[in-house]
Amino acid sequence: MRIGLFGFPRTGKSTLFSLLTGAAPPHAGGREEARIGIARVPDPRLDRLSAMYRPRKTTPATVEYVDIHGVAKGEAAEAFPLDQLRVADALAHVVRGFRDEAVPHVEGPVDPARDVATMETELVLADHTIAERRIEKLDLSVRKAHRDDDRKELDLLRKCLQALERDVPLRNLEFSEEETRRLRGFTFLSLKPLLVVVNADEADASLLAGGAPAFGLEAATARPSTEVVCLSARIEGEIAQLEADEASAFRAELGIAEPALERMIRASYRLLGCISFFTVGDDECRAWTIHRGTRARPAAGAVHSDMERGFIRAELVAYDDLVAAGSWAACRDHGTLRLEGKDYVVRDGDVINFRFGV
Repeated sequence: MRIGLFGFPRTGKSTLFSLLTGAAPPHAGGREEARIGIARVPDPRLDRLSAMYRPRKTTPATVEYVDIHGVAKGEAAEAFPLDQLRVADALAHVVRGFRDEAVPHVEGPVDPARDVATMETELVLADHTIAERRIEKLDLSVRKAHRDDDRKELDLLRKCLQALERDVPLRNLEFSEEETRRLRGFTFLSLKPLLVVVNADEADASLLAGGAPAFGLEAATARPSTEVVCLSARIEGEIAQLEADEASAFRAELGIAEPALERMIRASYRLLGCISFFTVGDDECRAWTIHRGTRARPAAGAVHSDMERGFIRAELVAYDDLVAAGSWAACRDHGTLRLEGKDYVVRDGDVINFRFGV
């Protein structure tokens, strides 16, 4: 899973990136290139399985974040690193919700709803430029070569352009499977699922549990393929310096139920429709991320391409049943261990042993 982290200048985006990934803060001054960092996905289920099996290695799922330099209003079409964002599964717009006279907001008063709307327009304008340029080339190609494939792509891009001209992000539209496949060749930013991250003031810690409505973003939660998560990077930075027990007590005192990383990742999984399954053993216990609805054979391919190619069957047990029984053998005795074929739809929390031959 790869998520592009972006926003207007002075939103605390790079501070949040450092908290999520452990990366050092960027150098002061100058225009920063996009930075890439890895965040380990916390999962108590994997911790429990690791305690059961005591493997030589425990490997959590990961999320890759791309920290994109601050984008000034009116610059999106030229400033976004499209080569980095082309492979991003989603975008995370970090919105300023904190007040700091020493670091004034570029637009004046702090207003998350205004900034979300402004950035959405920036994405739409960037996409409009891409669509318009491609339409010009395709129109010429269709008139010269009369290829049916070009004509279909031209019709699709005109559909997109009409929406963009009405200031409608492409994620609001419905596309057929064929149209979705054709659009993969373009880096349409307003088509990508969007996670809005409100970086709140330390004084507003009590509002975080209220979510989007507490920051005037009710409308954003109603939009297709959009999630909102509220946090305070400043508070999370302070908590990161504490021991585990002190950190938990501090969060409880502030009314913060979970660390920012856990809330962001859970929102990202919901946004992208992702789940986790596990493989276990003496060598390694590992969590794997797949899309909800993935069948057993392609899920095996997430582990190794040979497993998908030579798939025979999946031996599996639900996480809760494995923990309750205490071992794989006990699950077999209790009848909770199952054999499933290639068309089985993997469920969140399944513990799977793939049988294959190549």
